[in-house]
Amino acid sequence: MTADHRAPRPSGPTPDVLAPARLGPVRLRNRVIKAATFEGVTPEAVVTDALIDYHRRPAAGGVAMTTVAYCAVAPEGRTQRAQVWMRPEALPGLRRLTDAVHETGAAVSLQLGHAGPVADARSNRLPSLSPTGGFNPVSMRRDRAATAEDLDRVVRAHATAARLAVEARADAVELHLGHNYLASAFLSPRLNRRTDRYGGSLRNRARLALDLARAVRDEVGDRIAITAKLNMTDGVRGGLSPADSLQVAHWLQEDGSVDALALTAGSSLLNPMYLFRGDAPLKEFAARFPLPQRLGLRTVGRSFLRAYPYEPLYLLDDARRFRDALALPLILLGGVTDREGMDRAMAEGFAFVAMARALLREPDLVRRLTDAPDTRSLCVHCNRCMPTIYTGTHCPLVDPA
Repeated sequence: MTADHRAPRPSGPTPDVLAPARLGPVRLRNRVIKAATFEGVTPEAVVTDALIDYHRRPAAGGVAMTTVAYCAVAPEGRTQRAQVWMRPEALPGLRRLTDAVHETGAAVSLQLGHAGPVADARSNRLPSLSPTGGFNPVSMRRDRAATAEDLDRVVRAHATAARLAVEARADAVELHLGHNYLASAFLSPRLNRRTDRYGGSLRNRARLALDLARAVRDEVGDRIAITAKLNMTDGVRGGLSPADSLQVAHWLQEDGSVDALALTAGSSLLNPMYLFRGDAPLKEFAARFPLPQRLGLRTVGRSFLRAYPYEPLYLLDDARRFRDALALPLILLGGVTDREGMDRAMAEGFAFVAMARALLREPDLVRRLTDAPDTRSLCVHCNRCMPTIYTGTHCPLVDPA
């Protein structure tokens, strides 16, 4: 993005990104959040020492809050079987994790959601849910169209999961309303072709997202912060548009159910690289699958893993539209890797910034930026970290093994 395209700076003083700030009821030591990235180190669907270490490292490295991804609210809502889902058996491990992060001075957020059509039904051994049903390329099986009873259960499950997050001593929860997970799939005109109270008009398509956010707020009040990760656009033809997403954001703001919005984009189901930008590691992804799927992915994978050029703050243009229209605090993610980008986000009126891939390469990046503001991230946006989610997410340039 060149200087000619910069929006006017909002009036008022620019906050220091590395100074303390409030997120709802929570005081954070700075405005840098470690974004949720699936860790791939929970084979029994509960917290492990490896998961604790995964989050303790960026916490010790200076972030204000680390986000545990992804805590499913129901067993069929996992993206795959080896993933934490919120139930009493998960509490002891979650408490060990939050205590370990708190010892570093950082806060912890648990990302809550239901994967919907992004769930691998074959791995979960449970049918995946979607707005309308149909063939699912993730599991090579058919989704089941969610009934009204299913959706009521999912809403209640979000409230229960949020209560468990409080019991786990988490500081915040992040509601996953993006990437064509269940709530996001309902928002999408392309994926939601229902004719009942959950389909058709935008208000109907937004019903699930609004209901689950309200249920969480009613359950936990102001005991913890509540954020929501919302797609600004699905990045696919016929998907959620920026105009519709902004209206959903307005409804969330009016309802008072969330303390901040994390602005994201893209579809894990249809176009994942729209969020990540940079190289598309097709060869590395294909190597993770058995031979038949491997050959198929290498043959047609470019239509799914479409590469988009990387640039700093690559979601900024879309996010400005939300900043101009909302009073709700906003979290900017996408291409945040250095102090210059962080300061620019603050100057343009965003309340927080979120980082992910750069912290895989350098968990101590925020501390080093504090000591030396001209520090440059070593992340080269190759995205070869993405295929490692199946065996323990890491930067392969640091640890090739």
